[in-house]
Amino acid sequence: MKYTSEVFQRLSKGQFVSGNSIDPEIRAIYNDIEECQQEYEDYFRQIDFNLSAGDGFYYFSRKEAKVNVENKLQSLFPWIDYLDFLKTYDTAFDAGVQFSLAQMEIRISSDIELREKLSRLFQDKQSNRDKLEELVNKMVNMGFAEQTNESEGRYQITSAFHYIEQIISCINIDEEVKNEIPE
Repeated sequence: MKYTSEVFQRLSKGQFVSGNSIDPEIRAIYNDIEECQQEYEDYFRQIDFNLSAGDGFYYFSRKEAKVNVENKLQSLFPWIDYLDFLKTYDTAFDAGVQFSLAQMEIRISSDIELREKLSRLFQDKQSNRDKLEELVNKMVNMGFAEQTNESEGRYQITSAFHYIEQIISCINIDEEVKNEIPE
C-alpha cells in the first residue's frame, strides 16, 4: 500500500483510477490497488469509504440515504444524452478509443442526426466546437477521458467510462412512464 494518500485524494473527489490511463503514475496506483486490494478496502472502510472495483477501474462508494441516491440519479440524467450522442458518433465508443475534436466536428458537419443530438446538449453554448469542448471537459473531469495530445485536441477513453455505461444501463423506466415519454 504505497499510495493511500494519492488514492484518497483522487477517489474522494469522485474521480477514478483506471488501469488503462495514459498517466504512468495513475497506472502505478491502479497496479498497487490491484495487488493490495483487500488492504486498501480495509484501510478506507475505517473512514467510511468503500473502495469499489469496476471493469479496469476503482472508485469510492458510500451507503447513502434514499434522498441522496435520488439526487445522484438526477445528476446522472444529462449523461444519458451524452452517452446517446457518443454512441451515435461511434457505436464502438468505449475504453481505449481515441478521438479528436476535429474529427468529431467533421463528422457532425455531415451527419444530421449527430448535429441534432449535439444541438440539444449545452444549449448555453453556441458553436458545435464549444459544445464538444464542454462535453469533453466533463468527461475529463470525471476521469472518463484523458488528453493524449493537446495541440491536436486528441483524447483517449479510460476504463472508468464503463462506470457511466453500467449506471445508465441500470436505469429502468416503468412501462407506465415509458408510454408517457414522447419519441
